[in-house]
Amino acid sequence: MQVGVVSDIHANRVALDAVFEDMPPVDGLVCAGDVVGYNPWPGDCVDRVREREIPTVMGNHDRAVASGTAFAFNGMARAGVEYAREALIDDQQDWLDSLPDERTVFDGQVKIVHGHPDDPDRYTYPDLFGAELLDDEDVLVLGHTHVQHHETYDAGIVMNPGSVGQPRDGDPRAAYAILDLDELTVEERRVGYEIERVERAVTEAGLPEEIGTRLRKGR
Repeated sequence: MQVGVVSDIHANRVALDAVFEDMPPVDGLVCAGDVVGYNPWPGDCVDRVREREIPTVMGNHDRAVASGTAFAFNGMARAGVEYAREALIDDQQDWLDSLPDERTVFDGQVKIVHGHPDDPDRYTYPDLFGAELLDDEDVLVLGHTHVQHHETYDAGIVMNPGSVGQPRDGDPRAAYAILDLDELTVEERRVGYEIERVERAVTEAGLPEEIGTRLRKGR
């Protein structure tokens, strides 16, 4: 069984469309949160995830938009949250509000959280991966760091597919992964997209210019 794994879309429709176009045929999809935030297409990205019925957990930007609180965010992040709250229509907002902090799918084989099994807002970078993060599941899917990585242990796999919409591991291409649940293997994948198109849209939306320009650096 092949599963497409995405995370941290961050309202980047251009990157998300490139990922879906590049992705080989899969039997299912999962998303580790932060569908919205930063970029100027929150509603479109929510709709693309909803129409595919992708099991999704709530990221910290999703929570900030749902709750209307972004006081701990920097200027770029706060601007993206405020933009999303204005842009989302009622049913999109309701979907975002309904997202859980954790999901277990595929008959208990896969657990999805945003940051860490014990704290959805905790950053779990690759050097903090370990078999102790796993419980009864075969695969733990994390997001939040925007860093693509996976490790395989006797107990199972801990993986972060990287960020679709705002990579921070030095590679500006949109990141995602393919998980093989039969073989318990992960294929990390990257795909280029029109970053300049996103930069223009960021400017036209009145969002901070650096939201777009930083995409070229993958940082």
